[in-house]
Amino acid sequence: MKSIDLNSDIGESFGIYSFGNDEQILDYITSANIACGYHAGDHNVMHATVKLAAKKGVAIGAHPGFKDLIGFGRREIQMPLNEIYNSIIYQIGALYAFSKLNGCKLAHIKPHGALYNMAARDMKIAEAIANAVYDFDKNLSIYALSGSCLVKAAKEKGLKVLEEVFADRTYRADGTLTPRSHKNSLIHSAKEAAEQIINIVLHQKVYTIDGTYIKINADTVCVHGDTADAVSFLKTLRDTLEQNNIKVEKPS
Repeated sequence: MKSIDLNSDIGESFGIYSFGNDEQILDYITSANIACGYHAGDHNVMHATVKLAAKKGVAIGAHPGFKDLIGFGRREIQMPLNEIYNSIIYQIGALYAFSKLNGCKLAHIKPHGALYNMAARDMKIAEAIANAVYDFDKNLSIYALSGSCLVKAAKEKGLKVLEEVFADRTYRADGTLTPRSHKNSLIHSAKEAAEQIINIVLHQKVYTIDGTYIKINADTVCVHGDTADAVSFLKTLRDTLEQNNIKVEKPS
C-alpha cells in the first residue's frame, strides 16, 4: 500500500485577526507547518497551535517566512544570505521553544510563500536555508517543492527531504507553481484537487497549465489552511486517497 503525508500551513492568525479553521484542519492532516511570527502568527497563536497539534498527534513543523505581515510573506524581499540564515534560525528557535514547553518534538521545517518559491529556483538561497536547518538540528526534515533547488541543497547537506506537491495549486511546465498573479493559479474544486493528487501519487505526473504532463515526485501533499474551503478540500482529498488504497500518515 502506498502512503503519503498530508500537511497544511496553519497558525496564521495574529492579534485580533483570525485566519483559517485550524482546529478542524488538524483533524485531517498528519503534519502541521506553524507560522513563526514573521509572515503571520504570534506568540499566543504559536503556543495554542503547537498545543492543539500535539493533542491531535500531528507532526509539528516550523513555517518561517519573510518578515512581511502586510504582504503575508508572499512578496519577494531581497536579503543578504546571512540575513536569510539568521531569520530562519530565529523563527525555528521560536517554535522550538513552544514545542519544548509542550513536551513535543519539532519534526520539520517548511519555508513559506515567497521565500519558499525563491529557494525553489535560487541555489544560494536554498543553501542558506539548508545550512540554517542543519546547524540548528541536523535531524530536522525539510519540506521543499518537488524537484527544486531546495531539495538538492538539503540532500547535499545530508538532511532528510520530503518532496512536496500541492493539491490546491496548478503547475507550469518547468515544475514550478503557477504564480498567484495568474488567473489559473488556484484549483477551486475539491474534486479536481483530489484528482490531481491521485495522478501524482499513483502515476508520478501532473497536468500543467501549458497543456502537458510532467514527471513529479511526492512525499507530502499540501492544502493551504488560509483558504475558505480548506476543510472540505482536506476531507475530500483524504477520502479519495483512502478509496485509492493510499494510506495517509505522518513521516516516520
